[in-house]
Amino acid sequence: MAPLVSVIIPTCNRWPMVAEAVESVLGQSFKRFELIVVDDGSEDGTAMNLRQYGSRLRVIFQPRRGVAAARNVGVRASAGEYLAFLDSDDLWKRRKLEIQLDFMQAHREIQICQTDEIWIRRGIRVNPKLKHRKPSGDIFRASLDLCLVSPSAVMIARELFARAGGFDETLPVCEDYDLWLRIAVDTPVLLIPMPLVIKRGGHEDQLSRSTWGFDRFRALALRKLLDSGLAGEKRRWVLEALGRKVAVLAQGARRRGREAEARSYEALAEPRSDFVAPGERAD
Repeated sequence: MAPLVSVIIPTCNRWPMVAEAVESVLGQSFKRFELIVVDDGSEDGTAMNLRQYGSRLRVIFQPRRGVAAARNVGVRASAGEYLAFLDSDDLWKRRKLEIQLDFMQAHREIQICQTDEIWIRRGIRVNPKLKHRKPSGDIFRASLDLCLVSPSAVMIARELFARAGGFDETLPVCEDYDLWLRIAVDTPVLLIPMPLVIKRGGHEDQLSRSTWGFDRFRALALRKLLDSGLAGEKRRWVLEALGRKVAVLAQGARRRGREAEARSYEALAEPRSDFVAPGERAD
């Protein structure tokens, strides 16, 4: 029987942590899924160690290309009607897939949803700040300043993922922020207010600790939205968010004596002379 859900875990040098993520998937109450682990150039024996799971999962090894490419590769190799992603440092509660799938099938008009999370930092449970509280429904404007969708908490219809174009492989970080914004611009993202994901952070190899200045890449994602032809009120919201980000980035660059860098940030928020809003005619 074909899988209904395809679960994709991207990983790089996370053994044995990724094994705990795998176990949390294999222990799901819902069983009609396939599990694909994409090893993004690990040098710690991850691919070989995963052989112990036999046919219960599929391992794809690729030279290091980044998490966005790893997820996209997993999607292309998968067959499920729905996609679910799990970061290799996170865990799922036992009924995560069951509850999300029941919700999606009971509301066929919904193409993407996410669950709440439990946050663990260095082994200690912490409470997310108010700004990290996940909205539900039309989340576009609320998501402009920071990412409010967690890959590990999402279930998405394959058709929607394909229509959105998948993760942008040119972005080393904030590839999730970029994709969720492209989706949320015209698609509601529903929240199931149950903590079905354990989000673990604080370890040395966490991606968010490996790259400075995340807003550099958020600004690029916002520029992409503007250049895609976004118009009206949503275009104004994006311009305002982009202006806030580039102002902070430019100020920081000037503080370090990097005037050219500061100007490159500011250029991201400048109007493009070749942009024509839908319904308008260029002179």
